[in-house]
Amino acid sequence: MAIKGTITVGNIQSFIQYNKQFTQPINQISQISATLQSMAAAAERVFDFLEQPEEIETAKENLNNSNIKGNIEFKNVNFGYNTEKTVINDFNAKIKEGQKIAIVGPTGAGKTTIVKLLMRFYDVTSGKILVDDYNIKDFKRGELRKIFGMVLQDTWLFAGTVKDNIKYGNENATDDEVIQAAKAARVHHFIKTLPNGYNSILNEETSNVSAGQKQLLTIARVILANPKILILDEATSSIDTRTEIEIQKAMDNLMKGRTSFIIAHRLSTIKNADLILVMNHGDIIEQGTHKELLNKNGFYANLYNSQFEECNDEIE
Repeated sequence: MAIKGTITVGNIQSFIQYNKQFTQPINQISQISATLQSMAAAAERVFDFLEQPEEIETAKENLNNSNIKGNIEFKNVNFGYNTEKTVINDFNAKIKEGQKIAIVGPTGAGKTTIVKLLMRFYDVTSGKILVDDYNIKDFKRGELRKIFGMVLQDTWLFAGTVKDNIKYGNENATDDEVIQAAKAARVHHFIKTLPNGYNSILNEETSNVSAGQKQLLTIARVILANPKILILDEATSSIDTRTEIEIQKAMDNLMKGRTSFIIAHRLSTIKNADLILVMNHGDIIEQGTHKELLNKNGFYANLYNSQFEECNDEIE
């Protein structure tokens, strides 16, 4: 049209410019609308948080954790994150000091919820949890949580020296104690290969150490804290097989003489547990040793065999 003289190049440019000016406010309105919706959702969560009832301290003044051995009992425990839906139904279990307890089951069965109740991140709806015959509500939350040491799937380290990261659980520990903890966690050799050894700096994202080494460092931290009861929540799920063997050896050192709860999807890692609790929909549907549960040929046996069927399918 410009070549034929029907329209000038200036008119074409003007049309494009006016079109942009017309659509720009519409785009801005849509962006503002999305921001307002995000703000409304965030405000709703903030107000939900502010409306939460204040935690009532139920602790007994004279109760401390220094003489705790590690016997744990769940008595008729019921719990739901809201009153309409119960997650844990009439949960009963008795664990003796020094036992290794594995909790297994499909996603959403209530495995991690049990740990949250044990450490009083939430309080039970009914029933009670006893540690050495003391109701956990009789402890101050801070004192109760000092009894436990946790190794999670998601490792957490902070920007600082390797030594400071290990000492996080016990700030009064000596350098020799830090080294002994690192050796028990099988991470001492790796630390010695770093430019400044135990004084080497981990960056903000801790991207200058591998996932396996991070996990070993967190295990060293827990060993140094010397807790009475251990909780291992999928601690090796994101680790390669060779590193997993090292981590498993480190965790075996960590669990010696301590009551341990192991939450695991990879059932091959919990064969030697003293007691396996099989959960589904908030209930313990089976319990026993690995051999006993396989002989029952029930839910656990199906779960265990299905993992090896998947492995065989991948190999084929």
